[in-house]
Amino acid sequence: MINNVFASAEKIQKASKQYEIMMFPWLAFGHILPYFELAKRLASKGIHISFISTPRNIQRLPPVPDNLIENIKLVQIPLTSVDGLPENSEATIDLPLECTEYLRKACDGLREALEQLLCKISPDLILFDFVQCWIPQIAAKFSVPSGYFSAYAACTLAFLGPPAELESFGRGKKPEDFAVTPDWFPLTSLVSQGPHLAQKMFKNLYFPDKSSLSCSQRWAATLHGCEFVAVRSCSEFEGEYLNLLRGLYRKPVLPVGLLPPLSKNKACDQATGSNWSHISKWLDKQARKSVLFVGFGTEYKMPLEEIHELAYGLELSKMPFFWILRKPGGLEFDSSELLPDGFLERTSERSMVSIGWAPQLAILGHPAIGGCLYHSGWSSIIESLGFGHPQITMPMVDDQGLNAKLLVEKGVGFEVPRNEDGSFHRDAVAKSIRLVMLEDQGEGLRVKAAHIQKIFADQDLHDSYINDFVEFLYSRRKGSSDTHDS
Repeated sequence: MINNVFASAEKIQKASKQYEIMMFPWLAFGHILPYFELAKRLASKGIHISFISTPRNIQRLPPVPDNLIENIKLVQIPLTSVDGLPENSEATIDLPLECTEYLRKACDGLREALEQLLCKISPDLILFDFVQCWIPQIAAKFSVPSGYFSAYAACTLAFLGPPAELESFGRGKKPEDFAVTPDWFPLTSLVSQGPHLAQKMFKNLYFPDKSSLSCSQRWAATLHGCEFVAVRSCSEFEGEYLNLLRGLYRKPVLPVGLLPPLSKNKACDQATGSNWSHISKWLDKQARKSVLFVGFGTEYKMPLEEIHELAYGLELSKMPFFWILRKPGGLEFDSSELLPDGFLERTSERSMVSIGWAPQLAILGHPAIGGCLYHSGWSSIIESLGFGHPQITMPMVDDQGLNAKLLVEKGVGFEVPRNEDGSFHRDAVAKSIRLVMLEDQGEGLRVKAAHIQKIFADQDLHDSYINDFVEFLYSRRKGSSDTHDS
């Protein structure tokens, strides 16, 4: 009888124990920030999060909201030293693109540190990224389930194919195969890569790098090892691709919502103390929906010749624009050298150029913004469509080409025509801007983007996805009851 009492007490204690998740994103801020956003959403539901990254990346995270401090613990794991990886390079933003393979190798060196961490922390689940494909193997040693959380859109995962396709190492594949929709797509789709990005994706996916693994091997191992796949998406926008993934993976595929950012008002509050006051005064003088927002994210280091060609395209468009411009990586330029001679003077009455950081979310939320010229990164798409802006896309790397085609397919984007080698001409940039922002031909894009805002900005909708995800986690928790505290 006494033993039965103790057993019952232990069962109740396990059931009431706060659910704990260890989260470990790939060392790129395009992954770290969506993971951090998901961590905050889950923490707001009472789940305890141990958020893992390297010291420098942890320091660069936004502050944890005061009401979530007790539920989010930031855990630092020092990055291992690797020949070829520059000092203090702990994220892809710190590196030229060709050095990313050294970062992947250094990340693989964190296996032992993570295993030691699991000896101290006993989570109910590890959410991990595809680069750390070795995590399920380690988690199994401690009887901890693991799930893959994808910061990519569902269409990107579907385009890559089932585990068997990824395991084939591209056998029989050619780069041009990536320029068309795959054979396993049973649906009518535009999702594919342009010729220049098809070449890059073929190489990046199938060729082993300094870590001795290819990205296709990492994805295949991830999909085999994880118990489920969580995707930053929603059925209202990518339902057909989410359903396709369930058939390709033959395991649970769970949308967690788009994790839209803070509201415009909160974004403006956070921008206080930055250069927002100067920017907002300029935007206040512009007509409603007249200004084009231009930005290519933090990861892509645009070469100087591309910056100049883009600048001439903006000038030729004769449209007002706000441009967040980042200096090319590894090179030192004066602001005056970044842009063509006389460009700022010639466009001064209808433009503002911000070198380096600017409060992007607050700018996107201003009534003067009427469209975006983007690289079509998934996070940027989510932010801009959250304000109903039509998209002019110029994909540069990785999944961006697939996202751009998805936007065209959904009727909210127009891709700037490119040459076979990926180069672009100022005339094509100017014509694309005017079509989407001004001309009758772009009216359908503007109307559809405004309509689709209802999906992307609906916080209640995306919160319901988080609630469903939490219910799923508790339903699979070992030794727990079917109920939990919200």
